[in-house]
Amino acid sequence: MNDKGHLNHLLWLLVGTIFISTSGALGKYINMPTSVIIWWRAILAAIFLLLFCWYKGINLKINYGKDRWTFFIAALLMGAHWITYFYALKLSNVAIGMLSIFTFPVIIALLEPLFSKTKLDPIHIVLGLMVLLGIYILAPDFNIESGYLQGILFGILSALCYAIRILILKNHVANYNSTMLMFYQVAIISVVLVPVLFFMDTSNITTQYPYVILLALMTTAIGHTLFVSSLKYFKASTASIIGSIQPVTGIIIAYFFLNEIPTIHTFVGGALILATVVIESIRSKTK
Repeated sequence: MNDKGHLNHLLWLLVGTIFISTSGALGKYINMPTSVIIWWRAILAAIFLLLFCWYKGINLKINYGKDRWTFFIAALLMGAHWITYFYALKLSNVAIGMLSIFTFPVIIALLEPLFSKTKLDPIHIVLGLMVLLGIYILAPDFNIESGYLQGILFGILSALCYAIRILILKNHVANYNSTMLMFYQVAIISVVLVPVLFFMDTSNITTQYPYVILLALMTTAIGHTLFVSSLKYFKASTASIIGSIQPVTGIIIAYFFLNEIPTIHTFVGGALILATVVIESIRSKTK
């Protein structure tokens, strides 16, 4: 790859990362019940991705019957990841919500031996302890009634769902187009969440639809597609390191659009959590 081509691919990876990081501010700002937001996000993203698949001629066929269950379980985990993440944002703030879910790389490292034949690396225990220390610093107090602590716990639950989803899909990514995988997941989420439309207030969509469309198109369809497609040109570790700027850009976006100012605890705790992401990404690159 020549220098111009490399810079071009790097630019698109950065654009994708920034687009994904808008999820924090949008999730906090949109004034609708969380499950309703996720339904709209999923159904609109499914339409955008389906049109993209048709335009590009991407094959939507699922090759094996057992893969349908894998897609279904991965979609449920993706939906749970989004819902718990948005609860984390609503209960605390963008900084804590985004930093909490970035515990997922260490969670993956700790859980991977349960999903494959790899052995637990002792360094992952050290990184796990670093993450716990970061979470401890992140939380101003450990009162379960505190919105900040509830936000952190929902963020960690979101990270756990996301980590298990990645581990489940890991063996299938090579067999299927990444956009096709994303389409099926958001399509399944939109079907599973249909009942919430009958039990929750959806009237606010008349005023919130521009932001929901941004969430579905820019954050979900374009952002995730650009990030996944970058894996063709960069190692996963490189993409992960660049992806770890998401909380940073998310916090900056929240500062300008929501006037949220992070505390010193957020900076210190967040730095520890993001340090584990960078360390693990560099280690995986050198293996």
